[in-house]
Order: sequence, then C-alpha cells, then structure tokens
Amino acid sequence: MSARGGAPPDATPGEGADWSARPGTRRGRPPLGGGAAVGEPSRRRRRGAVRRYRFAEGPAALTLRIPEVLDSQYGMYVWPCAVVLAQYLWVHRRSLPGKRVLEVGAGVSLPGVLAAKCGAEVTLSDSEELPQCLRNCRRSCLLNRLPHVPVLGLTWGRVSPELLSLAPVDIILGSDVFFDPKDFEDILTTIYFLLEKNPHAQFWTTYQVRSADWSIEALLCKWKLKNIHIPLHSFSADKEHLASSSLPGRHTIEMMIISLAQSDGT
Repeated sequence: MSARGGAPPDATPGEGADWSARPGTRRGRPPLGGGAAVGEPSRRRRRGAVRRYRFAEGPAALTLRIPEVLDSQYGMYVWPCAVVLAQYLWVHRRSLPGKRVLEVGAGVSLPGVLAAKCGAEVTLSDSEELPQCLRNCRRSCLLNRLPHVPVLGLTWGRVSPELLSLAPVDIILGSDVFFDPKDFEDILTTIYFLLEKNPHAQFWTTYQVRSADWSIEALLCKWKLKNIHIPLHSFSADKEHLASSSLPGRHTIEMMIISLAQSDGT
C-alpha cells in the first residue's frame, strides 16, 4: 500500500476530477472510498484526514485510526486491498502474538498497525525514495499508540544495508503491491531474498484484479516460489463493506500466500 500518484487536493471523487498520473508522481488512480471519517475534511483542509476502521468478531473489537494524505504530487490512502488483508490478520489474530512481521510498501500501514495491536513484533517499510510515506507510517503508529514500531526505508529490487541487516521475520505483509507490472519482478526479487534468509516465512498479500493479461506465475517459477490462493469467504472478506468502511466495495480483490517452493519442485 505504498504511495500512489495523487488527486488534486480540491477534487472530490465523482466531480469530474482528472485522476491520471501527473509528472513527478509514481503512479495515479483515484481514492476508492474509506472508513467512516472522523469528521469529513472541508475543501480547504482536504490535504489530510484521519479515518477509523473497526474490526469486530463476537465480543472482540479493535478500532484503528489511520491518517490519509492527499496532495497534488502524491497520495496515501487506505485502498481496498489493505482492508481485506487487515481482515485476514484480524481473523487470525490469535496466532500473531510474538510473530515477527514486516510490512513492505506499507503506505498508511493499516495491516501492519493491526498486526502490532494484536501482539506481533512489527516493522513497517516503504521506499527510501518516498520519505513522505515513511513519515505517514510513523504517524499511523503514533495515532494508534505504537511509538516503538520501527519504520525503515526499503526499495523493491535494491539490496541495501537496511535490507541486509533486517532481523529475522515470520510473516511478510504486502497489500496491493502488485499494482504496476513493471514493479512485479523487483517486488518478487525482494520477497525471494527475504524468504531465502527466512525459509519458514510466508508472504501474505492481497491484490486487485485489474487486467486478465497481468500474471506473476512465470516470475514465481523463475524465483522458485509457490503461491496458495486464499478464498475471501474463508475469512469473512467476501463482502462490499469491511471494518465499518465502504471498502472493498465492488472491486475484485484476491489474496494469496507466497513461500519458497520445496526442493522437490512443489
């Protein structure tokens, strides 16, 4: 859920705004809804908002406050994939205490923040080239009383000192990281590096189906990785509204778990 190319700060979805990528943006698309707002921002203050996401199961409930930022050069929002991945974590929250979790392309960090609130030892990361994203990761932590969660600059496809010095991990999280096909191999290169260092770890990821022509199957084979599809109904995510929000809406979201292929080729 890394930074996407943003919308003009005074534009509202559905009012004829041009959501195409602009010079200097990484990529562009419109915001696709969000959680119940803690007071809708006025047009003059549309650059920032804090939204609530409430996860509940029986008597157990957790409310998170997530900051969103709109700017003419970049945008950081909670996208549909992030809510679905956070729902998966919530349903499996009893397995999280003590788990070492790394979120890549974290952006506003909804899944990672939820994992930390459920007892996981979380590290958040986003591109070292996007300091505004790293600042927003830290702000998400502070708003949810997680001041000690580390935030690192990690760029997909780059073997950096930060990547080399990462502590062991059990779970890697990534929501909507498979957005731009030109990034697919860089993402999987980084995931393969992490899984090689942590052979029992898994990459839990959600993605939005945007084109039938886009596939990572060949890259998974190249990097000796395998994936398991996780049906959304198995964790109560097959609905248009999750976490007291209007997401994921009618977007087609899928989830998979990626791990190292075994030596027998499975």
